[in-house]
Amino acid sequence: MRVGLLASLLSHRPGYRRAGVSRYIEALLTYVPCAAPDVQLRAYVPRSVGQMVSRTLPGIDWRETRWPTERPVVRIAWEQTVAPWATLDCDIVHGPVNVLPLALARPGVVTIHDLAFLHFPEHYPAAKRWYLRLLTGLSVRRARRVITVSEHTRRDVVLTYGIAPDKVIAIANGIDPDWTRVPDAALFRWRAERGLPERFLLFVGTIQPRKNLLTLLRAIRQLPDSVDWPLYVVGARGWKESPVFQAVQELGIGQRVVFVGYVPLEELRYWYSAATLFVYPSLYEGFGLPVLEAMACGTPVVTSDRSSLPEVAGDAAVLVDPTDAGALAAAIAELAADEHRRAILAQAGQVRARTFTWERTARDTVEVYRTVARRAVHQRGGRDR
Repeated sequence: MRVGLLASLLSHRPGYRRAGVSRYIEALLTYVPCAAPDVQLRAYVPRSVGQMVSRTLPGIDWRETRWPTERPVVRIAWEQTVAPWATLDCDIVHGPVNVLPLALARPGVVTIHDLAFLHFPEHYPAAKRWYLRLLTGLSVRRARRVITVSEHTRRDVVLTYGIAPDKVIAIANGIDPDWTRVPDAALFRWRAERGLPERFLLFVGTIQPRKNLLTLLRAIRQLPDSVDWPLYVVGARGWKESPVFQAVQELGIGQRVVFVGYVPLEELRYWYSAATLFVYPSLYEGFGLPVLEAMACGTPVVTSDRSSLPEVAGDAAVLVDPTDAGALAAAIAELAADEHRRAILAQAGQVRARTFTWERTARDTVEVYRTVARRAVHQRGGRDR
């Protein structure tokens, strides 16, 4: 079975595009060949990406789009005009990020990561919002099967688009088996090189409105004097981020907040492992990979009680109302004062994180491919008769 994966959003360049959906695409390319050697993945990528990853991910049929599809407008044009023809000899076409070509001639599968563009339209530029509203709805109806990365998003898709529940399958994201806490000796050297304090709070994510950094900054301002731990913000600038930097100055907490910027994936595990608490008050997540990553590194987590985040965190994190800065500050202060509870959460988080694996994501995704392929063969047979 040959599966065409529309992988133009795979990125190995520093910046916010290296996170999130790029990690998902890379995981499929890494783990699907192991889960199902009979499945041939054909990845359609920009030339700049193909030259970088073809050496690190063997066994994939790399097809360069020839167009500079790392540029959003060009990518959209290629997907809707060229991709239907380029994938004619594929058995299935998978759109891994919310969209399928509308003129697709082959059975399609689409992964919906979230519907934030519907729930928080004011957080998106008008053109991006319009594109996602139009193409996601049409793609969901066009696809033979829809994958979501959480049960919360599955319910959201079913209710929003009014499609049959059995057409939508929730397949959780995972984490690499070697994503564990950094050994103490290596972590000690790394901390010393960066001059990090003994205790600090950590946030990881693209700086954009939905991540709710403004509420976190207000919570930092409300912490008692006994919790004078700095907050390190790790993540690239995204969009509509200026109010975050303005708030730091207006709240008078410039000495307590450090913007680290984008961090390479190989260094991110050190940040999680070094932090005393990981705080992630996002307003809405399709999955919430940073929560899983922090738990895998044995770092206690405070996160939102909204959207998919309770699914990921389970009982291994403290859940709070992300719109209540006072409640967020209280949760941070309580954990800061209770080392025993932090240790319990750290252990529980590591146990829970081990239940989310990319191997399982790949196996379940391949089963969706097989289901779609079987139904397509059956339908063709019926027409032949």
